[in-house]
Amino acid sequence: MKLNTNSNSYIIIYSAILVVVVAFLLAFIFQALKPMQDANVALDLKKQILYSLNIRGLDGKQAEEKYAEVVKEEGEVNGQKYYACNIDGEDVLVVSLKGMGLWGGISGFVSIHGDENPTVYGAYFNHESETAGLGAEIKDSKAWQEKFIGKKVFVDGSQDVALSVVKNVEDPETQVDCVTGATLTSNGVNDMIKAGLKDAVTRAGNIFKKKQGASDTTSTAD
Repeated sequence: MKLNTNSNSYIIIYSAILVVVVAFLLAFIFQALKPMQDANVALDLKKQILYSLNIRGLDGKQAEEKYAEVVKEEGEVNGQKYYACNIDGEDVLVVSLKGMGLWGGISGFVSIHGDENPTVYGAYFNHESETAGLGAEIKDSKAWQEKFIGKKVFVDGSQDVALSVVKNVEDPETQVDCVTGATLTSNGVNDMIKAGLKDAVTRAGNIFKKKQGASDTTSTAD
């Protein structure tokens, strides 16, 4: 029997078969590429952590090797990830940060050092959809990220985070200028810093004590 290729039923069946075949091929390609995609995502995360330690300009293999060298411990407390590192014999804690910018999620890593009077060792910020040339500068401007280096996290023994992003700097020891023309994105960075670093010093003390073989007396619910 000759098929009527102009009939509606033929067109529907043909289209359905085509959709199934294309879907199968896409699923196969996705599964085949997934290990490579996962590896690229993991490498990108490691590079971001290294950026927050002021280590940049490495290719994939170099970044993997450097990460394995400096990151001594990875952990998570109350959903927040941390990375205990050692740079040239100095203990440095990298704290992960998450927040909201103007158009979507923002994230980053801030590294701190010094148990008694902790200061910022380095910082790196990322975004999902901030405006190019404005809010996107939190990621694209290395110079802006470097403004955080050396800033105090706390002052006068207070447990309130003094480190902040502001429009007009009054205290250069703790404050960083916001990104020009991106006040709302800068506010998002400020908010996630305040939330993310709140317990960082206590947490850093616990991590470093563990590395030295001392007992950890603080609950992970701090």
